[in-house]
Amino acid sequence: MAELVAVIASTHHPFYLRASTATGEDRPPFADEWVRKVEAFRETLTRARPDVLVMVGSDHFHQLWLDNMPQFLVGKAPFYDANFYNEEREFGLPRMLFKGQDDLSSYILREGLDAGFDLAFSNELRIDHSITCPIITLRPQNDLPIVPVYTNIFAPPLPRPKRFVQLGRTIRQLVESWPSSQRVAVIGTGHLSLELGGPRQFGAHGPDPEFDRKAVEWISSGDIEGCLAEVTLDSLHLPGNATHGFMDFMLMMGVAGEGRKADYVDTYDLFHTMEAYFTWYPDGGGRS
Repeated sequence: MAELVAVIASTHHPFYLRASTATGEDRPPFADEWVRKVEAFRETLTRARPDVLVMVGSDHFHQLWLDNMPQFLVGKAPFYDANFYNEEREFGLPRMLFKGQDDLSSYILREGLDAGFDLAFSNELRIDHSITCPIITLRPQNDLPIVPVYTNIFAPPLPRPKRFVQLGRTIRQLVESWPSSQRVAVIGTGHLSLELGGPRQFGAHGPDPEFDRKAVEWISSGDIEGCLAEVTLDSLHLPGNATHGFMDFMLMMGVAGEGRKADYVDTYDLFHTMEAYFTWYPDGGGRS
């Protein structure tokens, strides 16, 4: 059976590439420390020596729209194009090509049905920065095949937080039962408190530092039940109008497991968001 060698959760700030490669007067004052943190975080994946990456993210109304909005979708293709034009223009993200692991995609789709998840699929999925940004930060050589998993955090009716946790648990079960000798890492990206287009977007820190503090504690300690007791679809409007992306972090807590403390935790308070980085090593795998 396949081996789950790392579970990784992070934010996916689209300006990291531009900030980290800027020089001279164009280089922001926070760039050097941000690069240091990202490179240390990257090592947590490198040491796990994965063969395949299952990538959890959320399409930002790029390919999925109100004419067809699946709650959970798995890419099932031999290759995936990225990014979209506005991401190239606004964030300086490059065009990218990813190799797919379509046999694992097919396995997750088939077995997911039997596990109670009617997962949508796409053989022509184009992916955006929710998946490409963690590749840029964690695996910039882009040399591993991926299975993209998209969640709906934007267009109501949304799945409830508990459903994200349940999907995370199911993804772990399916990866560990996949009849393969491959080493698999599951990587998911979301947000802590986040405001987009609202009055709190460009503050000195994230729009709700108290929510961010509690969120980091929930994730790092594996307190799924405590998190579910406080986080609802309604409550997620309060820390910022885009905070529903936190449910992708909850999905990753489901992959890691109840009460499972993260082996690696780091944060970075930027000008309008708290960046956060977490890694778990199931069964001690990947530890140096």
